[in-house]
Amino acid sequence: MSRIYLTDTTLRDGSHTVSHQFTLDDAAQIAGGLENAGIDIIEIGHGDGLIGSTINYGFGKHDDFSLISAAASQLTKSKLAVLLLPGIGTVEALQKAQKAGAKAVRIATHVTEADMGEEHVKAAKDMGLFVVGFLMMAHMTDVNRLTEEALKFESYGADVVYVTDSGGAMLPKDVFEKVSSLKKNLKIPIGHHAHNNIGLAVSNSLTAIEAGATYIDGCLSGLGAGAGNTSTENLIAVLNKMGYEHGGDLYKAMDASEKILIPSLKKKGLTINSHLDAMIMGYAGVYSSFLLHARRAGERFGVDVRDILMEAGRRKAVGGQEDWLIEIAVELSNKTSL
Repeated sequence: MSRIYLTDTTLRDGSHTVSHQFTLDDAAQIAGGLENAGIDIIEIGHGDGLIGSTINYGFGKHDDFSLISAAASQLTKSKLAVLLLPGIGTVEALQKAQKAGAKAVRIATHVTEADMGEEHVKAAKDMGLFVVGFLMMAHMTDVNRLTEEALKFESYGADVVYVTDSGGAMLPKDVFEKVSSLKKNLKIPIGHHAHNNIGLAVSNSLTAIEAGATYIDGCLSGLGAGAGNTSTENLIAVLNKMGYEHGGDLYKAMDASEKILIPSLKKKGLTINSHLDAMIMGYAGVYSSFLLHARRAGERFGVDVRDILMEAGRRKAVGGQEDWLIEIAVELSNKTSL
């Protein structure tokens, strides 16, 4: 199986959730947490792309270039990316973004208008940036037209082309058909960006991988416009269970969400239901009522509840064996103290 490259767009698509009010400290801390979690590409900026901070799209708390600089200060391995929509963003803005620390750009056009991005793709390549052709609202055309537009992006010099489900409207069969066609007809890698508007973001992301996509997007805790994007943490968990090679670290991605993102959202008066505790139970394969007992045991013995549940899964604990969780917590605590 091919290696999967993870792009996290919490600081860009997730910006819609906070009405583009991420602070410079948010940008630095979240970017640092994402790099620590092994994310390959971190996208940042106004939700509507470079210099999208306007009366039409909503003013951001900070300009894009300050956010880019703040995030870049924390990165040594992950690529920092920006989104550029021709007609909003400009080549001049992209040059400024690169000076601030951007290493990649996603040129986003409507699915039938790749030619609108030709100038920007070629300019970005001349600048030495990693370039993604981002075909938005991919559900709005047939597979033949989509393939034709993707080939344009490839001819302009894009390094990757995305089937972008901006409306969260695609079914798995649609994703498979369109990604498969691009995989068959293009020489460059294919990516997929999903929204969870009809509850299919993770499923569609996996379907895209099965069809040949190797670049997949997510947001911490499934943040993002509409019902949000694919949850980065859930995606990593499922990729682990399915045996795909990738660079993501599940615990560190969960920590970035629970210890950095969610506290930031709370300060802004926002709450989200991340369900990360429930996710780790599914990941471990344990009885769903174990969570409360594992939490109590973890607090009592100073052990990470995730480690308790994972060990219970390895031991194939079943309902009625809740007392085993205390035994596991004691053993883990003793190992830690050695």
